[in-house]
Amino acid sequence: MPDIRLPDGSIRSFEQPVTVAGVATSIGAGLARATLAGRVDGVLVDASHLIETDASLSIITDRDAEGLDLIRHSSAHLMAHAVKTLFPDAQVTIGPTIENGFYYDFSYKRPFTPDDLVAIEKKMNELAKADIPVERYTLPRDEAIAYFKSIGEAYKAEIIAAIPEGQVLSLYRQGDFTDLCRGPHVPSTGKIKVIKLMKLAGAYWRGDSKNEMLQRVYGTAFAKKDELEAYLHMLEEAEKRDHRKLGQQLDLFHMQDEAPGSVFWHPKGWRLFQSLISYMRQRQENAGYVEVNTPDVMDRALWETSGHWFNYRDNMFTTQTEDERVFALKPMNCPGAVAMYAHGLHSYRNLPMRMAEFGKVHRYEPSGALHGLLRVRHFTQDDAHIFCTEAQMEAECRDVVALILDIYKDFGFDDVRIKLSTRPDNRIGSDETWDKLEGALSKSLEAMNMPYELFPGEGAFYGPKLEFVLRDTLGRDWQCGTLQVDMNLPERFDINYIAEDNAKHRPVMLHRALFGSLERFTGILIEHYAGAFPLWLAPLQVVVASITEAQTEYAAEVVRELKAAGFHADADLRNEKIGFKIREHSLQKVPYQIIVGDKEKAGALVAVRARTGEDLGQMPLAQFIERLHAEMKHSA
Repeated sequence: MPDIRLPDGSIRSFEQPVTVAGVATSIGAGLARATLAGRVDGVLVDASHLIETDASLSIITDRDAEGLDLIRHSSAHLMAHAVKTLFPDAQVTIGPTIENGFYYDFSYKRPFTPDDLVAIEKKMNELAKADIPVERYTLPRDEAIAYFKSIGEAYKAEIIAAIPEGQVLSLYRQGDFTDLCRGPHVPSTGKIKVIKLMKLAGAYWRGDSKNEMLQRVYGTAFAKKDELEAYLHMLEEAEKRDHRKLGQQLDLFHMQDEAPGSVFWHPKGWRLFQSLISYMRQRQENAGYVEVNTPDVMDRALWETSGHWFNYRDNMFTTQTEDERVFALKPMNCPGAVAMYAHGLHSYRNLPMRMAEFGKVHRYEPSGALHGLLRVRHFTQDDAHIFCTEAQMEAECRDVVALILDIYKDFGFDDVRIKLSTRPDNRIGSDETWDKLEGALSKSLEAMNMPYELFPGEGAFYGPKLEFVLRDTLGRDWQCGTLQVDMNLPERFDINYIAEDNAKHRPVMLHRALFGSLERFTGILIEHYAGAFPLWLAPLQVVVASITEAQTEYAAEVVRELKAAGFHADADLRNEKIGFKIREHSLQKVPYQIIVGDKEKAGALVAVRARTGEDLGQMPLAQFIERLHAEMKHSA
């Protein structure tokens, strides 16, 4: 006779074991129809799960984030069902959910075509409308292997063979299709109402290039049609904002095969990049940081001491000299910062010591993972390392969090999520140390009334971290800034300070990056603003265009005065029609265009046109400069 406690605190009693769906039915027919699954004592289970003892229950519907994930998970299996129906010789492998959708990998004798995608999606919709029950059952491991071999599914049999002997596995059956899965799944295919297959790609079996190339079909699913339409619209907008296309259109940067994962910055792009550095340099100086610079190449011994050699070796670029010394291009700035701190004696009166560095780092990323500015091999980090006492640690964490959030606001990012990642399995340091470090981060956030999400096991090998996730104008999330607290590197490098008791004490080390990778942050900004940067950030702020050659000297004088006032300005003196010039600079998303003709020259005026297309009319140049300064004051 289980008693079921619901989220509102109410309790429902049953005379016999009851399923999640049965509880929903007892509450109301509408909830029963909407039920996808349940969370019983914190564990996500199928709607058919039988509750035999007292338990807490949350019923999952498509209004819940977990419900949408279930729909997508079940949609992956529905896609496999459709493929097997249309192409019986195809073999199924794996089909997980991913951000905004799902995929499934198939082995088939020929490549799938776009027409095949249309047919598969049509069949999926037919199977969904058939409202086929989805049933869970179990088999011992060896019987499951035999079953999948008997139906010709060699990949599934191989997956199961890697599972330890003696295990009982769960399978899900819908009609004549059965798949291996831990679940849970929606109760029937009819719960899947809005699906869209997106694209085809190749994927090696088990991610190994020595194995067969499989065919990966990507799809997405939503609870409602308008949600799918909004998502497709977002993708369309994202395509228009692709920083690689805009980088070329706005003449900001390019990449080429001779330097994979490295950026060739064009003059305007480099000015934008340097603007970020100048901005951050000023903010850090105001916050009490000093700027340093450390070598790009350092001896292997340093990386062994830090632990990077053993934990990060596969991502490091190395070289060996004729005397057999091994050097590495730095993948991180931290050991250099510790070496900088260790050069000299420090008193508690010197702490906290906040050292900032715009350090260039190199990390090996597989060629297939490189993606414009967002994933590179050579990049610049706005790193800072703070050395402080244990008593200062929490306050320093709070100051860093406040600084990060304030800086993001200057760039138009008001929606920021904070993730707390705790100790991973592969780590250095004692549990006692990790308790202190994790406590410092969580207590800092709680003292600031900052909500955060917990991600167990995702910290760095030397310390827990906060990650700051920005949401852009299209609703996409970008992980940028980080804050890590670390007592392990100070221990490994044996650094210390002289405390009030005249004894040596170990400092705490905070690792902090706000932009993260400046290259990546630049790419995010390009897409966030669609290349139309605010005035203070725009690499070219004003273009002065002459109507005829008669205004050449006057246009050049206007540019000189704008530059003297501190603005990025350029002259367009080409022998082209003024309408052509205006259209071209509008496509370049320049914030302001000044048009000068004979009237403007004669009256010492400028005719101003805003990027929005608004004609601001004629005005004295001094008035326009005053307007620019006022606009700059209202931004960063």
